[in-house]
Amino acid sequence: MITIVRAKFHGIRVTGADLNYHGSITLDPEQCALAGLYPLEFVEIWNKNSGARISTYVIYGEPGSKACVLNGAAARTCQKGDEVIIAASASITPDQLYAIKPKVLTFKPDNSVDRVLEYDVFKGPEREFDFRTLDITDGRDAAVELQVPIRT
Repeated sequence: MITIVRAKFHGIRVTGADLNYHGSITLDPEQCALAGLYPLEFVEIWNKNSGARISTYVIYGEPGSKACVLNGAAARTCQKGDEVIIAASASITPDQLYAIKPKVLTFKPDNSVDRVLEYDVFKGPEREFDFRTLDITDGRDAAVELQVPIRT
């Protein structure tokens, strides 16, 4: 078994922190549904501003709120306005990689969804497991050109 990313929010901004709430991260259920994040699911949170990395579980807030509120002890790791990455994982066998299509949402500064991406693992001509990112924002299935540095 390997652990893979199953769903991801990339660059959503923290809208609040509630130290006295009993724990978790509050997210907009409409955005969660688009990426495939479930209530009570454990997620990893990586703060792009501070580098803090934590694990907590998802609770749904108000639909349409664009909320990203850190609760309980997690409230100490982020400040309002910080950009975070939220990732859910799954344990699978490598042969299941071809069937898994993780959704990645990227966000505008107001926490509205900017892009909907999909990770795609496929059997390529040079290797058994190849990778690409597809932009499916408008229902299209176009490969996104990845910026990969050339090694010298």
